[in-house]
Amino acid sequence: MPDPSDDQLMRAFAAGDGHAFERLYARHEQALYRFVRRLLGRAAANQADEVFQDTWMRAIEARASWQPQGAAFRTWLFTIAHHRAIDCLRRSGREVSIDCDEDDRGGAPFEPAGAPWSAWPAAPAGTEGQADDRLFWRRAGQQLLDCLEGLPLPQKTAFLLHHDDGLAVDEMARALEVGFETAKTRLRY
Repeated sequence: MPDPSDDQLMRAFAAGDGHAFERLYARHEQALYRFVRRLLGRAAANQADEVFQDTWMRAIEARASWQPQGAAFRTWLFTIAHHRAIDCLRRSGREVSIDCDEDDRGGAPFEPAGAPWSAWPAAPAGTEGQADDRLFWRRAGQQLLDCLEGLPLPQKTAFLLHHDDGLAVDEMARALEVGFETAKTRLRY
């Protein structure tokens, strides 16, 4: 028998099936935590657990009134997490602008400071062994996270939802509550 969909699990949870919630949580906990952690970045990393737990609490509280309304459960869950992360960043005093896109202002997209590949680790020479490979990829992964940290919040969110969490552009647009073209532009930038 195939696994029940998220929608079926949420309906079962609303009807009182606690096991259904456990399955939803197990299905989405890692991706949601990774999204929250990366969205908050280093500056608010200590708030990731709070935002993560608050997101799940809001999902629990909404179980009786939850309706798919054209969005997948995952999209709905990530939308809640996105809003909670924005609230957290605002409370911490970080300036957060989610309404301002470069295409709306007619300006150029975000450009990183300095040469884009200047801090990229050197590839291992020859085939000395797997330890060198692991070190290279660890450094490359850290460099990618550093680049992600430097993106403006709208582009960072779009990147994470699309590339890290696998949302299609139309789902990403719904999660961010922006138009399809705006979502595409954020992703392209």
